[in-house]
Amino acid sequence: MRKLIGLYLCMWPLFSLPALAADADKPAITIFAAASLTNVLQELGDNFTRETSIPIRFSFAASSALARQIESGAAADVFFSADLDWMDYLQARNLIQRQTRHDVLGNRLVLIAPAGSKIELKIAPHFALAAALGKGRLATGDPDSVPAGRYAQSALVKLGVWREMSNRLIRADSVRGALAFVDRGEAPLGIVYETDALIDSGVRVVDVFPDDSHAPIIYPIALTTAAKGDAGKFVDYLRGPTCDIVFKKYGFAPLH
Repeated sequence: MRKLIGLYLCMWPLFSLPALAADADKPAITIFAAASLTNVLQELGDNFTRETSIPIRFSFAASSALARQIESGAAADVFFSADLDWMDYLQARNLIQRQTRHDVLGNRLVLIAPAGSKIELKIAPHFALAAALGKGRLATGDPDSVPAGRYAQSALVKLGVWREMSNRLIRADSVRGALAFVDRGEAPLGIVYETDALIDSGVRVVDVFPDDSHAPIIYPIALTTAAKGDAGKFVDYLRGPTCDIVFKKYGFAPLH
């Protein structure tokens, strides 16, 4: 009996090799996702791979840059945008599978300062943003292309301070770029998503923009028309209750 057990144990790795090889041969799912999703998706991607043995590859940037890359033929399986407009952009060009499109998350827009800053401001119509900046500039995503910048411009217009701020912006190429300018002390104030501020100990939230000062911040997800077979599993996984807990941990508001 002991010999049989020993023989089985010796042969077990050989029986297991095909299964392990099959897992190793699974093609990676490529996710193009908004920069503000970096931290939470890295955690969820690791969890998904542990559970399924399906590898995940991420590309994080401004939603505008990612949408244009997909339009240019980049090999993405999933697009996870920080606003509706860039998902609409791809849908209008038949580059996503519209039946797989879902609104997944909400977020909030905040005014931030370096952690050691003494600036105090209450966001309200015609608030003293320019005076608080002094000789500095306001960091945010480029309003011409980056969703966070678009939301920021909309809010500043609604609050009546855009005219005095439009020429005083640091137009970052992503919301994480704007966050970095404030973290490094290169800008006395910035406008980012609340979730970005929560993951960076180098900044603090000065105040939250009123919800009615800008369009709702909604993150839609969809499979691209070039998506591989397993990509839908990851989209379904992200919409499940287990992931909701992780999204909430990072400050996002699940919408389903």
